[in-house]
Order: sequence, then structure tokens, then C-alpha cells
Amino acid sequence: MTLQPLTPEAAIPDGMSTAASNALPEIDYPDSDGNPMSDNTEQYRWIVIIKENLEIMFADDPNVFIAGDLLWYPVRYTQKRFAPDVMVAIGRPKGRRGSYKQWLEDNIAPQVVFEILSPSNKDRRGMDSLEEKFDFYETYGVKEYYIYDPDDLLLEGWQRVGDRLVKIPSMMDWVSPLLGIRFDWATGQELVLSRPDGQRFLSSIELDHRLQQSKIQVWQEQQRAEQERKRAEIQRQRAEQESQRAEQESQRAEQESQRAEQESQRAEQESQRANRLAARLRELGIDPDDV
Repeated sequence: MTLQPLTPEAAIPDGMSTAASNALPEIDYPDSDGNPMSDNTEQYRWIVIIKENLEIMFADDPNVFIAGDLLWYPVRYTQKRFAPDVMVAIGRPKGRRGSYKQWLEDNIAPQVVFEILSPSNKDRRGMDSLEEKFDFYETYGVKEYYIYDPDDLLLEGWQRVGDRLVKIPSMMDWVSPLLGIRFDWATGQELVLSRPDGQRFLSSIELDHRLQQSKIQVWQEQQRAEQERKRAEIQRQRAEQESQRAEQESQRAEQESQRAEQESQRAEQESQRANRLAARLRELGIDPDDV
């Protein structure tokens, strides 16, 4: 899906020209609507899991902005706004914001929105609010919209087709076209979200546990490497000692060989002296064998 920013006119109230809008005095855009981020721990847990895991997933992409419970003002000069539980704006830089004012964001609307339901969403007032949010997201350019109810274990999703958000027929093994995340979903079971590399979305406790396990594994690998280094050093020292012993044996063998050579030379000299003496005796007429 090709992402197209809204035209500058989209940030102007309906029926007003650009020139007329430029003459309007700026209004206040509150950074808070006074509503709590969540109504209960389970809703908050899922908001944090989705937001933080998306942050991790896109940590190396400077142009993916992700926020939780941040007011989104799509149109300038009005206070029309909603605060999605989690929203993703692809093509916008990371950074601090008090609210998401679309006309200051190259008129790029958040493309993906998540809403996590709480019990208060299920009364008449809550249902009306959800319908109002749906119309808002459909009107102002959301490409993918997902609602998850962690209490009743219900999941629904919509994808933009033209100017409408059309319900996704089945969320089983659904992969977000924009985010690449997989919804591992079976009716009556808790939602499992996975990154494109297959890594499951984890809670902060699970992430910390995995970090601690990684640290332990690194420490164990370091210990094994140190033990291997020590074993290799012992083997090297043994080999060095064997080499020295072999050198000493070689030197002793060389010395023995030299001594044997010296003895052989002395024996040869003695033999030569004996032969000269015998020859002298014969010259004197004496038989050496009779001496």
C-alpha cells in the first residue's frame, strides 16, 4: 500500500479557503482531554505491550513515530481530536510531542491505530464513543484499525479500501500490511502478536527476564571461554615442557654420541700406537707376540 499524505487543504476546516484560514487567529490545542489512559490494569498492560514492542521493532527507523494515548488533531483551527490507545505514523520522525497536530506533520495522518477495550467501552456511552472514533479514523485517513477486548477475548480489524475502512473477514494469522506484525488469533484465546522475524511481543517483565537470561548465557559463555583458555594454556605449557624434555633428551643423546665418538677416537689412537710399537719391535728383530 502506498502511503500518501493528505493535501494541505485537509488541515483546513470544511468549506474554508486557504486564504481565509490564514486570517484566522490560532486557537489553543490542549495536550490533555482529562480522560485516563486506561480504566484497568489489563487494558493498560496491552496498551504498553503493543506500544513498547512496536517501539522496539522500529527502533532503528528514525521516521516511524509511535505514541500511546496521544491526542491527534487532524484539522487546524478546531479542537476536533481523539487519543488512540496506540498509533503509528509512518514517515514522521521520532521525538517528543505534546499532541499530534497533523498540519505540523506534513499532513500525514497516523496510518495504524489500536484500541484496547475496557468494561466502560461496553455500555451505551462507550459504544457511542467507539462509533465516533471509527468515523473519525475513517474520515481522517487511518489505513488499519484494530480493536482488542482482553476481557472477553475479542479481536476485530479494518483495512482501508478507497475512502472506507472495510472489516477484515478473519483475523486468524492476519499480517498487518503496513507493520508486518502477525496476529496469532484463535477465538476464546489471548491475542499473540509477533514481529516479522517471528519474535513474540513480550511484556516488560518477560523482556527483563529474557535480558537477564541473555546476561546469564553471556556470563556462562564467558566462563566456558575462560575455562577453554585455561585448558589451552595448560596444554600449551605441557607441550612446551614435552618439547623441552625432548630437547634435553636430544642434547643428552648428542652428548652420548660425542662421548662414543671420543672413545672411538681414543681406541683408534691406542690401536695406532700399538701398531707403531709392534712395527718398531719388528725392526729390532723382536716378535711383538713374544713380548
